[in-house]
Amino acid sequence: MKICLVSPYDFAREGGVNQHILWLAENFRALGHEVKIMAPTSADAEDESEVGPGIPIYHVGNIMPIKANGSVARITLSLNLSGQIKTILRREQFDVIHLHEPLMPALPLTVLAHSKALNIGTFHAFSQSNIGYYYGRPILRIFMRKLDGRIAVSLPAVEFIRQYFKGNYEIIPNGIDLSRFEHDVEPLSQYNDGKLNILFVGRFSERRKGLKYLLRAFTYVKREIPNARLIIVGKGEVKGYRRYLLRHGIEDVIFTGFVSDEDLPRYYRSSQIFCAPSTGGESFGIVLLEAMASGVPVVASDIPGYASVLDHDKQGALVEPRNGEALAMTLIHLLADAELRAQMGEAGKKKATEYSWHKVSQRVLDFYGRAENRRRAKLRLKQMRRNRRLSRRRTYGLGWLLRRRGRNGRLNTRDSATENGTPRRQVNVSKTKDKL
Repeated sequence: MKICLVSPYDFAREGGVNQHILWLAENFRALGHEVKIMAPTSADAEDESEVGPGIPIYHVGNIMPIKANGSVARITLSLNLSGQIKTILRREQFDVIHLHEPLMPALPLTVLAHSKALNIGTFHAFSQSNIGYYYGRPILRIFMRKLDGRIAVSLPAVEFIRQYFKGNYEIIPNGIDLSRFEHDVEPLSQYNDGKLNILFVGRFSERRKGLKYLLRAFTYVKREIPNARLIIVGKGEVKGYRRYLLRHGIEDVIFTGFVSDEDLPRYYRSSQIFCAPSTGGESFGIVLLEAMASGVPVVASDIPGYASVLDHDKQGALVEPRNGEALAMTLIHLLADAELRAQMGEAGKKKATEYSWHKVSQRVLDFYGRAENRRRAKLRLKQMRRNRRLSRRRTYGLGWLLRRRGRNGRLNTRDSATENGTPRRQVNVSKTKDKL
């Protein structure tokens, strides 16, 4: 099967959707399918290159950063993509075109407009509202009707998109690479000194990640558990946070900056608790799954995207968002109970196996098959209805009228009765013609 995976986001930058696409591409290729990616990029690259062994990528469109859902989306807004896209589609003749965030401008919409393949859309985002969807519904419904199958990565993502576009959505979650979090991962020696480590991972410059609430909570944690330490992994401006820590005299807070994918599992392995205090805007908790795969109990905000992954009091605990005191109490309770942490860690590892990329990729391929069967059934039904209409036209058309005239060319029209009950006289068509 020849598959095209389409991303609306700058493929030169890391992001959840782009990582999702890369993992699907690698697993599809391992299963014997031919896979190509289409995405915009800000990097200086040729129109076609490779992002991995045997995974070509078409670079389509220039990048424009726009604010969206508490973050910055780097997408293409170019309006002259049609020519390049039509050339690619005509040359490649894909069997499946899988568009991620299919209603994002402008690349997915343009591909969808010209595609004659099996069209699948995956919806990743979650938010309280979307003004673009609200006002763009009349036009976007046209594109939605071109999708032969709809996937969402979580129940919150389904509930969000269904506010604007009703229909059937299959929930197929994000996956994780379990091999990165195996037991032979070594903890980092500098953090393996007997202190109890709380780990945060994320772009903390985004307010929705909720780091300020974790710092407030850590103030209370240090009073009760002096040997606690907070490790903050990710990019962001730290000056304001450092001023807060100095003003309140809080120690043992480490800002690591960017950490590579190769080293990140070691940070999980070095931690006793993973904390995700996001305030919202999360459709799926991929970092929660990474912590669970590492055997680390999770304390996270009770928001839909996290609650769809984490079972409260099983793999960790869910707390009220934006509540530093409640977060502090939960962290203190878990830090003080090593046995409970071990139980939650084991439960987390067990649940994480359900999200392996191998299983997720196979579910996506199975969905392609079901969507193709539905598509063919719709086409057959459409053809049957068309044939039926043509058959009716042939039966009741001019030929039918001529046959009614009879062999002598006479057309006899007869009413059952007139108003007074007297039958109408018959009209001799041939004599009428002679008189004329």
